[in-house]
Amino acid sequence: MSRRHYDLPPLTTLTAFEAAARNLSFKKAAEELSVTPGAVSHQVKALEGELGVTLFKRKHRGVELTPPGQTLYDTLAASFTRMSQCLQAIRDHGSSGVVTVGSTTAMASLWLSPAVIRFWRDHPEININQVVRDRAFTTSADMDLYIWYGRERDPRLDQYPLYRDRLLPVTSPERAEELADADLEVLARQRLIHLEGDDISWTKWHDWFRQLGYKGTVASGIRVNNYSIALQAAQDGAGLTLGWEQLISPLLNRGDLRIVTPHVLSAPQKFYLICKPEEELTPNALMLRDWIIATAREITDEPS
Repeated sequence: MSRRHYDLPPLTTLTAFEAAARNLSFKKAAEELSVTPGAVSHQVKALEGELGVTLFKRKHRGVELTPPGQTLYDTLAASFTRMSQCLQAIRDHGSSGVVTVGSTTAMASLWLSPAVIRFWRDHPEININQVVRDRAFTTSADMDLYIWYGRERDPRLDQYPLYRDRLLPVTSPERAEELADADLEVLARQRLIHLEGDDISWTKWHDWFRQLGYKGTVASGIRVNNYSIALQAAQDGAGLTLGWEQLISPLLNRGDLRIVTPHVLSAPQKFYLICKPEEELTPNALMLRDWIIATAREITDEPS
């Protein structure tokens, strides 16, 4: 017997099961799918036969998922949701020219969102969706471009260097004044705010001290998994965090944070704009791509 490419049961059985599992009712699932409860029951039985397991416990007043049924439902619900979002993104691209751009939380709040607002002022006809997360991105049907620290390994993607930042210790203005001109040994003993996110490419305190030549003990301090939280903790005087100078420039300009001089390290990598291949980008996406590149390069005199 030949199998389908993805080795899946008929989609009609999966659709009927998902509706019944979500509603915990064959009757409600039937109403949603515009079929009879008997048809839903038939599809579920066919799926159970295909898998060789019982997916529901049939009760007098309804049904209850078995452990295998719950596992299958969780997977289908997530997959159907993802498919729905992808299809909606494709519809948006076809109908209204929506462009989707991604970045980390800190990049979105400190640089990308204000930049997008400026872009809108010049191009109010272009709709832009922002996706924010602090783990790795991938371009897909619902993602046109995103900003990331360091190059991506996928050779199919277009990658444009934006700028190289500088790493320096920052904290509240009061604490920075107390620590002005402190040497590395003194800084290493302070309460340090360590960032422990999913992206291991970001320079950590231990790397920073080592690359500046300090080989002594570095205080364990406190640990957070989000750069925005680290910045807020530093503003509140909870300790020192590593500041990415260009990225946090709005906070520095407002005086919310202050640099502890004079120790500075150039970031090992640059920030990049990662895009789908040019032939896959809509004219609106190409316009935003070029605008982001030009805008980012204005903030540094270093050639990219």
